[in-house]
Amino acid sequence: MKIVVIGGNGLIGSNVVSRLRLNGHETVAASPGTGVNAVTGQGLAEALAGAQVVIDVANSPSFEDRAVLEFFRQSSQNLLAAEAATGVEHHVALSVVGTERLPQSGYFRAKVAQEELIEASKVPYTILRSTQFFEFIEGIVHSGADGDTIRLSPALIQPIAADDVSALLADLAVGAPVNGIVEIGGPDRFPLDDLARKFLAARHDPRPVIADVHARYFGNELNDRSLVAGGDAHIGPTRFHNWLTRSPA
Repeated sequence: MKIVVIGGNGLIGSNVVSRLRLNGHETVAASPGTGVNAVTGQGLAEALAGAQVVIDVANSPSFEDRAVLEFFRQSSQNLLAAEAATGVEHHVALSVVGTERLPQSGYFRAKVAQEELIEASKVPYTILRSTQFFEFIEGIVHSGADGDTIRLSPALIQPIAADDVSALLADLAVGAPVNGIVEIGGPDRFPLDDLARKFLAARHDPRPVIADVHARYFGNELNDRSLVAGGDAHIGPTRFHNWLTRSPA
């Protein structure tokens, strides 16, 4: 089976490519660096020729509201049109748990727009929504920096290892299209402020973390449903403390 991974050189994309190749699939890691640009359409027709499946894990280089919306709209429109023209049988896309619950974030609004384009397309599809990656927790913690302290919401978060997300993406890609949304989350839920304390302690960072129910998460106030997966979600096996002990500082 020929599978094209858009964003195939990134954190998730490179992992998925490796998994698919180990399983014997002809896998193309497509990115602007390899001459395939979904935003401009450059190289899409050539890369998709003969492909049965496309996995879109590309991410916007800018998180500015207008730029990120333009990225996901333009890239999705071009990609879905090229797939329809070349006979691709399954479009798999990575999205984020909570997209519809965090409307104050331009990034999440852009992911909603991407999902809507996929759902309106004639190409059979599967959308995988994931909770936040362990690998992104450092950025989340630093986003709450307030002088010499960290101020974060105590709302629940259900983080997951990027490796576990990649494994499910690879499995979904070789299965039948769901024509709907699948969710995945980590095995544990933590108050976000407590997760930050665990992370900072492991990094020997002495800054105190203050729980603040009004602290914004990329523009949004949170509740205990904002960042957690539903009851029928897939659960990744990797626990945060295990990942933390083997993750480089």
